[in-house]
Amino acid sequence: MHPAPSVILFSSLSGLGFGLLFWLGLGFPNVEGLVAFVFFAIAYALAVGGLIASTFHLGHPERALGAFTQWKTSWLSREAWMSVGALVFMGLYAAALVFLNNHIPVLGFIGAAFSLATVYTTSMIYGQLKTVPRWNMSLTSPMFLTISVAGGALIAGQITAALILLVIAGLVQVAYWVSGDKAFANSGTDMASATGLGNIGSVTAFEPPHTGTNYLLKEMVHVIGRKHALKLRVIALILMVVLPVVLLLLSQNHFVALVAAVSHLIGVMASRWLFFAEAEHVVGLYYGKR
Repeated sequence: MHPAPSVILFSSLSGLGFGLLFWLGLGFPNVEGLVAFVFFAIAYALAVGGLIASTFHLGHPERALGAFTQWKTSWLSREAWMSVGALVFMGLYAAALVFLNNHIPVLGFIGAAFSLATVYTTSMIYGQLKTVPRWNMSLTSPMFLTISVAGGALIAGQITAALILLVIAGLVQVAYWVSGDKAFANSGTDMASATGLGNIGSVTAFEPPHTGTNYLLKEMVHVIGRKHALKLRVIALILMVVLPVVLLLLSQNHFVALVAAVSHLIGVMASRWLFFAEAEHVVGLYYGKR
């Protein structure tokens, strides 16, 4: 699919922001006053910034509030409600820490749960789409969640947890890529099943539906060379996992931690670009893209 910058920013920044809110809600790091304000400001800037970025991909951004009405059937609507719950409860928790130097654990735990739920609902927006086999896998949600929690631990200064979670996130990411490469073939979807004509014989396309491009080809059928994809996967994995882990093992001062966090974010954005660019929509069968 066409990797729109808005959804790349959204899924990368919001995941990192809600991951940091998750750790802050659990009380890590144990901060109050001005220091707490700085941590929560970073978390809210990432989370809210990502959510705002997502609206730029909407054809009618002014209708975004309508998403809240479809919570019974839409994962996008559920994501909207979970994000509001996370921001409200974490906002109350943060206010008590910043202005009153008072920990209210119940608010933090509820906010942490909402933060994790937000990342999960984001993953399910893509994971429930059967028309994109690479997304419609059991590893989609674990991939989103492990990267979010690992990045949050990194920014929260939870070095031991970050080292472990970054490695886990890297392994899940690699497993996702390996499984994703087989997903379309394993889905059993082909021209015959797509057209429903397989019962009368072999189905092939006589010629393309039309000679020019259209919206479906632009948005749903994005082709990336296998060699380029492999190079980008290596780059993403190095920046997202390997370099941060190496830096943290060598030194744990604030500057090194900052470089590790920036490297991780860039790596996540590269992996998210691949997440969308490599996603093969079944509509591509009609245009001979398989």
